Amino acid sequence: MKLRLGTCGRRAALAAALALAAPLAAAQAFPNKPVRVMVGYAAGGGVDAMARMLAQRLSTVLGQQVVVENRAGASGMIAAEAVARAAPDGYTLLMGESGMLITSHLQPRANLDPLKSFTPVAGTFIAPLMIVANPGVAASDPKQLVALLKASPGKYSYATSGVGTVHHLGFEMLKARTGAFIVHIPYRGAAQILPDVISGQVPLGVVSAAAGLAQARAGKVRPIALMNTGKLPGAENVPAMADALPGFNVAPRLMLLAPAGTPAAVVERLDEAVRGVLESAELAQAAAQQGAIPAYLPPAQLAGTLAQESADWAGLMKTQKIAAQ
Repeated sequence: MKLRLGTCGRRAALAAALALAAPLAAAQAFPNKPVRVMVGYAAGGGVDAMARMLAQRLSTVLGQQVVVENRAGASGMIAAEAVARAAPDGYTLLMGESGMLITSHLQPRANLDPLKSFTPVAGTFIAPLMIVANPGVAASDPKQLVALLKASPGKYSYATSGVGTVHHLGFEMLKARTGAFIVHIPYRGAAQILPDVISGQVPLGVVSAAAGLAQARAGKVRPIALMNTGKLPGAENVPAMADALPGFNVAPRLMLLAPAGTPAAVVERLDEAVRGVLESAELAQAAAQQGAIPAYLPPAQLAGTLAQESADWAGLMKTQKIAAQ
């Protein structure tokens, strides 16, 4: 028996076909206008520098201008919320970083869930952290540091750029792994940490590898350990914390995220462009000067990594009784 569609049925079928075709056509034409990459921190900082480095090169690959826009505040969450509310068309992206996973646990009333509010596009960089010490501290490598802290509970303190940062939780992971008792001194940002370590005001600090290396080369601080596995160009002689604590690996991760619901074809186009840019030896050299390492991850792997990191941070905060201050 043959079924015949009436006029209304044909129109409905046509409308459905057009509705399915429209996203595909838009994705195939992507991008046909400038793309914004939003950064949740002030211009001139580490996340901003890496976003601009990436955006400049993506502009060439995509054939459209990729513009960085800074919306600082609330530990990066202002920019994150703006992107989460944006149209899911690939033209508004977030240069996200690991800290927002922590912030979402510290601020349970936040207006977004990093694992649900975004579509992962690509992992981009890691920004290694370094534990530095005043030259008077009797430790020069990870094993000596662990032994010193375990032998002297409560005697030492360490500084970071604030409660709930990757810097802070990275050292709390060290404490959890070793059972050491050491006091955390949170600063309002990183600018004063190195001067206070140099002066002996605080014996230990967790800072970006780039900042730590600059003062270490001048002989003003002692580089104890990188907190990530692997080597950072220019810091090949600095051991990894994993030398004393096998498997220890903490580093802020940077990634491109799009609003949830962004078409798969658009995500694929952006992912392809990011992968090509990150494969450049020239980019690796430029990133190393900023204390960063290209660390490409495809969308599916990035999604899994973020979910695991979020769970790990939540577990650590519960174990170490870390709450917002």
